[in-house]
Amino acid sequence: MVKLDLESMARTKSPTNIVGPQIRKRRSDLDLTQEELATRCQLAGFDISRGTLSQIEAQLRCVTDDELLALARVLKVTTDSLYPADKRSRKPTISKQSRRPFR
Repeated sequence: MVKLDLESMARTKSPTNIVGPQIRKRRSDLDLTQEELATRCQLAGFDISRGTLSQIEAQLRCVTDDELLALARVLKVTTDSLYPADKRSRKPTISKQSRRPFR
């Protein structure tokens, strides 16, 4: 019989925001204030306030998929680059041995 360690598999009580610090860093790299970034988002059709942006950067508010896409576009980066380096997707590599023609 297999015994599962349910505590290690438990979900957090609430979703977490792991992109906030990268959004803040990119905004800072572009020398933008939160107000300026919020304005650029609004001009691009993404309705966000400076206060909401502040909460996202401080990881107090979760970011939806749509919001992540909009922020990435306005910040001129990929969505992947807004994740911490250890959470970014890695492109799978295919070795020559595993390549076989489809039949």
